[in-house]
Amino acid sequence: MKKGRILIIYHSRTGNTKIMAESVAEGVKEEGLEYALKKVEETKIEDLLEFDGIIVGSPTYFGLPSAEIKKLFDDSVKYYGKLEGKIGGAFTSSVNIGGGNETTIMGIIQMMLIHGMIIQGTTKSDHYGPVSIGSPNDKIKKDCKELGKRIAKLVKKIRG
Repeated sequence: MKKGRILIIYHSRTGNTKIMAESVAEGVKEEGLEYALKKVEETKIEDLLEFDGIIVGSPTYFGLPSAEIKKLFDDSVKYYGKLEGKIGGAFTSSVNIGGGNETTIMGIIQMMLIHGMIIQGTTKSDHYGPVSIGSPNDKIKKDCKELGKRIAKLVKKIRG
């Protein structure tokens, strides 16, 4: 039976969210799953159909995901109902602690839930998903790696 594949999509202007996405990919790789790491502007809506897990990272803009990430989900309505049962996760970067980090992650998660995706939180660190204030430090990179591992383990468990 197929082990599963994970798509990691990110938007990054400063490079902080990209660093986080690369750390997420390390976690997926450690769990032995195939993955694709794509900038949002390089992602086709059809890509969402090809993977068992989808992890999305966005900078925090006014407490919400970037317009580019929001557009991806807006356009994904074309495949409404086809993402049901896929595993999802989210992460974000921001300028300051009270900058809307959790609302950004929750915005991404809400869009995933509307698609019928499965989301798993954690009790070990940032409950909804990793958050970096400025450039990701070693702790944040570790949290991102753990997100990748957690999603990969869940994909393996559900997909066999």
